[in-house]
Amino acid sequence: MKRRLLAPLALLAAVLSAVTFAAPGAAKRKILFFTKSSGFEHSVISWKKGQPSHAEKVLQELGAKNGWEFEFSKDGSKFSKEYLAQFDTVMFYTTGNLLEAGTDGQPPMTAEGKQALFDFVKSGKGFVGTHSASDTFHTNNESKKGPDRYLNHGEQADSYVRFLGGEFIKHGAQQEARNTVENPKFPGFENIGKDYGFMEEWYSLKDFTPDIHVLSVINNPQMTGKEYERPAYPSTWARKEGDGRVFYTAMGHREDVWTNPIFQSILIGALNWANGDVKAEIHPNLKEVAPQAYTNPPFVEPPPPKPAKK
Repeated sequence: MKRRLLAPLALLAAVLSAVTFAAPGAAKRKILFFTKSSGFEHSVISWKKGQPSHAEKVLQELGAKNGWEFEFSKDGSKFSKEYLAQFDTVMFYTTGNLLEAGTDGQPPMTAEGKQALFDFVKSGKGFVGTHSASDTFHTNNESKKGPDRYLNHGEQADSYVRFLGGEFIKHGAQQEARNTVENPKFPGFENIGKDYGFMEEWYSLKDFTPDIHVLSVINNPQMTGKEYERPAYPSTWARKEGDGRVFYTAMGHREDVWTNPIFQSILIGALNWANGDVKAEIHPNLKEVAPQAYTNPPFVEPPPPKPAKK
């Protein structure tokens, strides 16, 4: 009988009780939620008839409870030192080469704008990446379907990949999977327990920056699908970038994940930490908790394209 990984009601109640609420009269933190899709656009961040996306509606609710003011944007041309100066944290749910208009046709970043993001964080600000933030600025703009997608590039990886801490390879079928918590003291993880899991589109990742502090690992036990035929690897982590803070989680594909109390607790903790409102010890621990993380899954030749309908 397949083990159910959904958290019991008691755990969910404990997680909800840990949600941080803003103190009366506290100054609001300002967060940019940037969702340009130069590659595939996920439905959870898609604007429909000018209305906020599902993820944005969730963030608006969390912002009201936690003293955060969000700006929602898909316009990469705004990125500059002056524009970013108004924010405490930048949050990405993006895909593809953001220097190109790509799929959504929204204005792209410039190379200077990309560097402005790095400088913004190095100066002491925060960055939070969710789900496809790791499917962004791929090294050497590598093919999504070719065997080069399965190579580790080390120090030759794209500057954004080094900044974020890892890079997307591919994903398999959505499934329930267990994530083992490696640091239960990190903000947002305090009441989750030793592990957590739910139905999600779990990413297989590579090119981990050696200095990441792994918060949870996945694929132990192994998941179903060739994409996951590999040892355990990080799914959520944090790292320092100069004086600033970088956080990434591979979660966030499904709408019900955005309303899941465990994901919300992790996200709230991440934003509080990225904003600089809470502290955490984040020494590099990749070698200790996921020593074989650089072993990638085997390459599987994609099926030939279907013939066009006449």
